[in-house]
Formats: sequence, structure tokens, C-alpha cells
Amino acid sequence: MSTETAIDDGRSAFRENRWTDSLRSYTDANQRGGLPAADLERLATAEILTGNTTTGLDTLARAHEEYLEVGDVAGAARCAGWLGIQFMNLGEAGQAGGWFARGQRLLDELTEPNVVEGFLLVPAALGKLYGGEPAAALQLFSQASEFGRRFQDKDLSALGLLGTGQATLMLGRADEAISLFDEAMVAVTTGELSPIPSGIIYCAVIGNCHLAFDLKRALEWTAALDRWCAARPDMVPFSGQCQSHRAELFRLHGAWHEALEAAAVARKRAIQGDPQALFGGYYQQGEVQRLAGDLDAAEASYRQAARSGYEPQPGLALLRLARGDPRQAQTMIRRTAGEADQATRRHLLPAMVEIELAAADAEAAARAAAELESFAREYPKPMVRAAASQADGAVRLAEDHPAAACVSLRQAWHLWAGLGVPYEAARCRVLIGIACRSLGDEASALMDFESAHAEFLELGAAPAAAWAASLMQAGPDDGGRRQGPLTPREVEVLRLVASGEGNRAIAAHLFLSEKTVARHISNIFLKLGLSSRAAATKYAFEHGVTG
Repeated sequence: MSTETAIDDGRSAFRENRWTDSLRSYTDANQRGGLPAADLERLATAEILTGNTTTGLDTLARAHEEYLEVGDVAGAARCAGWLGIQFMNLGEAGQAGGWFARGQRLLDELTEPNVVEGFLLVPAALGKLYGGEPAAALQLFSQASEFGRRFQDKDLSALGLLGTGQATLMLGRADEAISLFDEAMVAVTTGELSPIPSGIIYCAVIGNCHLAFDLKRALEWTAALDRWCAARPDMVPFSGQCQSHRAELFRLHGAWHEALEAAAVARKRAIQGDPQALFGGYYQQGEVQRLAGDLDAAEASYRQAARSGYEPQPGLALLRLARGDPRQAQTMIRRTAGEADQATRRHLLPAMVEIELAAADAEAAARAAAELESFAREYPKPMVRAAASQADGAVRLAEDHPAAACVSLRQAWHLWAGLGVPYEAARCRVLIGIACRSLGDEASALMDFESAHAEFLELGAAPAAAWAASLMQAGPDDGGRRQGPLTPREVEVLRLVASGEGNRAIAAHLFLSEKTVARHISNIFLKLGLSSRAAATKYAFEHGVTG
């Protein structure tokens, strides 16, 4: 095969998104006789997209030099800009800054305006965005988008539009931001953009939809991203981020096993060449572990997530609460919310209400709930309304207004159920049960506790199941002796565990197999939120199961 044929094959495969084939052909042509600058740039992209990031960056630097060699200053500046963005994504600020500075210096040599000038506004805008200056970022992104329109560069126009949406969301204008994201996504889904800008926009839009409580759009765009990645099976960047978004949706919808699997794939892809997936892969794993009651594992996952440079919140604060330290959780969530932009702060408000109530600061909880309610009036998406109604109901319950609490909590329960978010729906059922008990309606209270308990068990949410079980056991008319969620056989097994019998002795006493006894004990631990035989023994004595 001649060099020219290999180059033609590389270009053809590149156009068809066959990155591995493009890489193979271009590498062959490069070894035979070298590549022109534009083809070196394509080779670098194919290398990066197949997870060969280090090699791809070296090739992109060679393309930069080749552009300079042939006098194409704009092409050299463009490569410098992309090198800066790639190094920025890798967390190598020094390298990124150096390439951005070189790109700007090259642009200063040009006598006429060039589209690359607008492209180099993007990293400057990102610096403002993540530096807490969304208004300044909005101005820069708008300028970048205008450069794209002026020079008919669809990649730049869409990236500028994305950034404009992100800055607008941070300024608190969620509806306007969502419209901008939708417009950017039109360019992606119609195939107008090149692969790297497409992946950037897909992943950023989905993340911002979650931040804006727009679960329906997050689900829609995640499904689209999944299809986009599936059509490019050899692509590594963005595929890991896709899996972390899938993990979040699985977790919200109660498919926790699937969430853990997707999070594991995200972490694997982060190592292979999608570093932006590191945070989501570990954070979503930590969330499932926390809700399941595996607090040590959750702590380790959050620590790994923090290595990405992003704070694992509100999960880490809620973990402190689960460990029985509401004051530390309160300090943590207050600091994080105080430092956050408006969109991120709103995302933290539901956790803030829960933590402030646990820390017995009803006034602070009421302020956070009112802030969430104000957002819900401004932006009445179902998920925002559900979170706001749940927060309002919890605060009213703490303030001893059970009738008013019931109204808000039932609204929240119906909204969460409609969204298919079972954990939060079950939490609402427990709070409704507490309100009903306060109103003297014990029969309804038990019905709510039992329904929530069954849902928590199905999810594998041991701490929440134990919470519901404790309320089932503490009815006002049973002297505190209710045996709650345990079956008669499980009560027998628990009684023998409390008497100090081992599994073999229990099996012989009850004419069961040891395997069946072990399964009963596992079910008892899960239903009651226990982790040891000693804890089970203590529970049995405290609840009159030993007689």
C-alpha cells in the first residue's frame, strides 16, 4: 500500500468515526513517509479518542510544529488551544497555561481576525466560570459564540452556546439555561459537529440537567449519549462520563446493582483515557454504598472522588450525618453551600434541610426549605417541586404542624413516585406515617411505615429500613412490643441468636439447614439495619424478643 493510499484510507475512516481503522492507516502512512499537518491533527484526534492520550498529545504537538513549518499560523494556534484544553482536562495546569499562552502569542502575529481567536476565548471563559465569576464567563462565552457564527464554525458556535448556558445556570436562570442547552444539543444530534466538541457538549449538558433538577431531560440526553457512544465502540473519552451519568440515573430509579456496575465501568474508562469520569464513577458508587449502610466503603469512595478536584457533596456531609455526627455534617454543608454558585447551592438545599433538622436547627432548615420553595415557584419542574414539598413537609413536621406536613409530604410522595424515584418516595411515606401518628391515626401510620419498609428492603437500603422498622415497633397501643418486620420464623431465629446459639445449633433446634439459617440471619440484619450477632442480641433484649 502506498503512502497516498494509506492517507486516503485514514481520512475515510476518520470521516466514518472508525477511529481504530483511521489510527492504523494514518500510523502506516506516517511510518512510510510522514503526514501533512492536517492529517497529523486527525491522527492525534484518533489517538486521543481511542484512549492513547499521551501519544495523541505528542502527535498534536507535532501537528502544531508542522503548521508552523508551512506558515499556517492559525492552524498552529488552533493546535495549541486544543493542547491546552487536553492538558486542562488532565489537571496539568502548567502545561495547559503554556499552550494557551503560545496560542495567544501566535494569534497576535495575525493581521486579520481569525476564528481561532474566538476558540481561545473558551479556556479563558472556563477559568472565569469555575473561578466564581459567571457574569464575566457569560460575556466571554457569548463572544466566542459570536466568533463561531461570524466565521461559520459550528464547533465554536456550539461550544460558546454551551458555555453561555452553563454561566446562565450558575446565575440562577435555569429556564433560560435549559433552552440554550437544548439549542446546543441540536447541533450535536444532527451530526453538525466534530467528535470531541460533540462529546464535551453531551456530557456537560447532562451534568447540568442534573444540576437543574431536570430529570426528564437528563434521562433523554443520557439515552442519546449512550446511543452515540455505542455507535463508536472504540471511543474511550466521553464513554466513561456516559457511564457515570447512567449510574446516577440507575441510582435515582432504584436500580442500585446496575448503578454500581455502571460506576465501575466509568472508573475503568477514567483510567483508560476519560479522566473526567473519575469523579462520577467514585461519587455514584459512594452514594449507593451510603444508602445501603456500608459507611466505611462510602467514605473510601468519596475520598477517591475528591482526588478529581471536585468536592463529593452533599454525599460526604450526609455520610457524617449517617455516622451520628450532625454537627460536623452541619458545618460541612453550610460551608459548601456558602461557597457554591447559585445552581450548585440549590442542588445542596434538600440535604441542607435534612442535616439542619437533624442538628436541631429548625430555623435554618426552614430558611433552606423556603429557598427551595422559591426556586420551585420560579422553575416548577417535577423534581424541584418534589424536593421542595418534601423539605416543607419535613420542616412543618419538626415544627409540630402534622396536618400541614401531611399535605406537603403527600404531594412530594406522588411527585417522586411519578418520577420513578423510589427511595425518596419511601422516605416521604415514613414522614407521612409520623404525621399520621401525631394526629392519632395509628392505622394509617402503620400502613405507611410498612409500605416504606418494604420499599427500603427491596432497594437494599438497610439504614432506612431499620428507621421504618423502629417506627413500626413503637406504636402507642402495643407497649413497645411490636416485632415489626420480622416473620414468625425470623423471630424464632433471632431469639436463639440472642441466647448465644450458633448456626448449627439453631439449624438442629428448628430442623432447618445451616444455609437456611444463615439466610434468615442475613434477612434479619437487613430488615433491622444490624451488622453483627451482638447487635442482634441487644436488639432482641431491648424489644422483648427473648421471652
